[in-house]
Amino acid sequence: MTALELRHLRYLLAVAEHGNFTRAAEELHISQPTLSQQIKQLERSLGVQLLDRTGRTVRLTDAGAVYTDHARRALRDLAAAERAVHDVQDLSRGHLRLGATPTFTAYLIGPLIAELHTRHPGITLTVREDSQDRIEAALLADDLDLGIAFAGPHLPGITATALFTETLSLVTGTPRAQAIPEPLPVRALREEQLALLSGDFATRNHIDAYFARHRAAPRITIEANSIQALTEIVRRTPLATVLPDAITHDHPHLTPVTLDPPLPTRTVTLLHREGAYRSAATHAFTTLTHDLVRTRGYTPSL
Repeated sequence: MTALELRHLRYLLAVAEHGNFTRAAEELHISQPTLSQQIKQLERSLGVQLLDRTGRTVRLTDAGAVYTDHARRALRDLAAAERAVHDVQDLSRGHLRLGATPTFTAYLIGPLIAELHTRHPGITLTVREDSQDRIEAALLADDLDLGIAFAGPHLPGITATALFTETLSLVTGTPRAQAIPEPLPVRALREEQLALLSGDFATRNHIDAYFARHRAAPRITIEANSIQALTEIVRRTPLATVLPDAITHDHPHLTPVTLDPPLPTRTVTLLHREGAYRSAATHAFTTLTHDLVRTRGYTPSL
């Protein structure tokens, strides 16, 4: 495949994504007439119309939809091939693309990056914090190499390897925790004012489901979309929160309080795409992740 043909594929995919020649040309940093000409060349070479230009937006024809599906896979496989060629087995260099759901950046991602840099300082890393569904979609699109999230259900084509079991507890400032009975009956939360993660966190949905199941209705006084903000609020006020126990281990001014019944546990997993090329950097990160989970004493997954 020549460079010109590869360019044709990228041009076609850009028009298909935007549904508009003008926006696609802007993204590609070429003129609109040039883009239109290149797409027509591709259609002539294939002997089929790929785009329907008759409406207000440009749409793929049936043939175009089939062709772009193969084009995406071809470009993805070529990108993987380039990484394979440049991958160095002795780990003197390499690159890893990692995605993680937000709460892991508060207690797991930092130690993992520190360990990776200590063991393999030549490996560069891109970290993306996102929701689990977007991480899985990015793995399938070959935009990420690995993801850290929770056990399924997963999108077809995603493989999950269990890392450890995450437990959650009610969390208060350490001085106040001494006055709270343990375990604390969940119904007693009606007397508590809570600061919780906002609804765009999977952890918040997990907490809300627990409250609903046990008919507990605490007063949610503050919502925050930052773990750091939440821990500071709880440290400086009488409010309580709910967080993974692993976060409070790194904050001596916070104390977990067991609830009765306890919050359900979750299995933390390492995600990758089935059949994806696994670079030396990916293998190294997978190994050190399992090592770190074991040395930090996280509860093994059953």
